[in-house]
Amino acid sequence: MSENQDKGLHKNVINWYPGHMAKTRRQIMEDLKLVDIVIELLDARIPMASRNPDIGEITKNKKRIIVLNKSDLADEKENIKWVSYFENQGIPAVLVDSNTGKGINNFVKRIEKVMEKEQEKEIAKGRVGKKIKAMIIGIPNVGKSSFINRIAKKSTAEVGNKPGVTKKKQWIRINEKIELLDTPGVLWPKFDSEEVALKLSFTGTIKEEVLERTEIAYKLVKYLLENEREKLCTRYGLTNEYIEEILNKDNEENFNIYEIMLEIGRKRGCIISGGNVDDEKTSKIILDEFKNGKLGKITLEKI
Repeated sequence: MSENQDKGLHKNVINWYPGHMAKTRRQIMEDLKLVDIVIELLDARIPMASRNPDIGEITKNKKRIIVLNKSDLADEKENIKWVSYFENQGIPAVLVDSNTGKGINNFVKRIEKVMEKEQEKEIAKGRVGKKIKAMIIGIPNVGKSSFINRIAKKSTAEVGNKPGVTKKKQWIRINEKIELLDTPGVLWPKFDSEEVALKLSFTGTIKEEVLERTEIAYKLVKYLLENEREKLCTRYGLTNEYIEEILNKDNEENFNIYEIMLEIGRKRGCIISGGNVDDEKTSKIILDEFKNGKLGKITLEKI
C-alpha cells in the first residue's frame, strides 16, 4: 500500500457517471407526472451518502417518504436518530429490513396515512377506488429490488448482486389501494467528496471494476480502527495491545494499517507461495463481511 495509492482514490471515482444514469434521471422527471408520492430508498448505514442530491429538487412538488433500508445492518440507536432527523425536516421516515420484511407493514400504513387527505378529496368528488400511485427511487445497490420483492410478496423485480441490475420501468401492485412504479437505480453526475465515494464503496454501491479493492479495504480497516475497533478485533481475533503496537511503529500510517490488514489475511488463511499474504483475497473477505453485517451493526454516518 503505497502513499500514492492511499491518495489516489479521489481522482479515480469523482467523475464516474455511467451514461444510462443520465437517461434514467430524465425518465424519472417525466414519470413524476404519473405519481402522487415518491418513496426514497436509502441505506440506513449511510443515509446522506446514499441520497441522490438531485432528488430533493426534482421531487419538490411531490409528497415523499424516506425508507431507511438495511436497518438490520445499522446501529439501532443511530437508526432512531436518523428517523427523527428526517421527520424534523417534514419527511416521514420508516426503518425497513427487506430480507426479513421487518418494517414493511409500517411502510404501507405510512403511505396510506400520508395520502389520507388526498384520498378523502377524491372520494368527495365521487372518485371512489382511485389508487395511490407511488414511485420508488434509490441509488444502485441500496436494496431496491429486494425491497420491492418483499413488498409485492413475490419475485416481481429482477434481483442481482451487482449494482444497477434493475433496468426496466415497471408497475407493482402493493395492495388494493397502492401501485408502485419502480425505476432503475440512479446516481449523480459527480461525488461531492472522497468521503462520500468511500462510504458508497464500503457498502457496495460503486462497482468493484471502478475502484481498487485493496485500496477500499485499506480505507475501511482504517475507519474501523478509528471508530469500531472493538468490533474489528472481535471479528478477526485481534487484540487492542497488538493494534497499538503496530500503529505505534515508526512507519508511515498507511504501512502500519496495511500490516494489520495482512495479519487479518494470515488469520483467514490467505497465504500464497513463499508464505506471503494474498492481499486481494484478504480485501475481498473484509469488504464482503462488512457489507453482510458480519462485523456487527455499524452506521458509518452518525448524527
